[in-house]
Amino acid sequence: MDLITTSAELASVCARLARHPVITVDTEFLRETTYYPLLCVIQLASPDEAVVVDALAEGIDLKPFFALMSNENVLKVFHAARQDIEIIWHQAGLIPHPVFDTQVAAMVLGHGDSIAYDALVERITGHRPDKTHRFTDWSRRPLTAEQLEYAVADVTHLRDVFAALDADLRKRGRSDWVSEEMEVLTSPKTYDFHPERAWERLKSRVRKPKDLAVLMEVAAWREQEAQSRNIPRSRVLKDDAVGDIAIHAPSSPERLGALRSLPKGFERSQWGADIVAAVQRGLARDLRSLPRIEKPRNNSNGAATVELLKVLLRMTSERHAVASKVIATVDDLERIVADDGADVGALHGWRRELFGEAALALKHGRLALAIEKGSVVRVERT
Repeated sequence: MDLITTSAELASVCARLARHPVITVDTEFLRETTYYPLLCVIQLASPDEAVVVDALAEGIDLKPFFALMSNENVLKVFHAARQDIEIIWHQAGLIPHPVFDTQVAAMVLGHGDSIAYDALVERITGHRPDKTHRFTDWSRRPLTAEQLEYAVADVTHLRDVFAALDADLRKRGRSDWVSEEMEVLTSPKTYDFHPERAWERLKSRVRKPKDLAVLMEVAAWREQEAQSRNIPRSRVLKDDAVGDIAIHAPSSPERLGALRSLPKGFERSQWGADIVAAVQRGLARDLRSLPRIEKPRNNSNGAATVELLKVLLRMTSERHAVASKVIATVDDLERIVADDGADVGALHGWRRELFGEAALALKHGRLALAIEKGSVVRVERT
């Protein structure tokens, strides 16, 4: 294992790695106090070698690494790749491709929902990874020998995990399932954090078009402020406060100051003035141009149908040894109950074949669930 600290060393190792059809990749970063994650360490491995790259080394140019990430002839294997890809997207404006996410593959193969790396390594290889440095400060220098050993283990064990999962996927004929997931994981839309779409990330369930208009403007303002100052969104305004503002639409500092979700005196700050301006912009929007608000799906019959779909989902998960989370979410089930044509993952591709068609059949009475010899079974109805 080598520690790479210069541009020349990085270029050389990336040239060697590019000769292999498969490499494993991991990153260590910090983002607790920033909007954008700070890339601190990069780990890379091929069957022949493993290296740790000091991404904070003075003068190091990471272009060879980014070029390797976009090399179409090299499959990049990550575990829980989304944040790693987000970092590369932010720093270099590119998304690694092609990629393979062992966490996704593990879910497709029935290893549970979002299984952690150390648990997957132990289950497949029998080795128990050291967790000592999981929460270490990777921005501090110099890096210790123990940190380097921990870091490189993330990509050396990953080689064995990938080999085992890939073989199992091929054996079960599920390689295409993972490929579909990788298309979503490597889509620029997945990492598109434009302020005008920030409201989509919030769980606030607004009920009126006016509320939505204000929510969109306040969420966009918060996103812009967090980005420009490079601080977490919650440092600007917490999610519950954004929702509170959307519902009450305080169009003056006095009304803003009456909200209990904001600190006392907040309305007198520059941020207070900015929020009032955002609220006023929201109230001035043409409500006809806003996205349609889905009606609440809380009627008793709909809720009962969702519960039946949950049972069907669990049956499907157990029968096919696929993590239920990767097949459908509760939100997917609620949307299926509300709309046969809902644009959810459970009604597309392999998920529809595995679960979606049966879910629609159950919803419309063409399929029933019954208990037979102590087990829940599917009963086709004509």
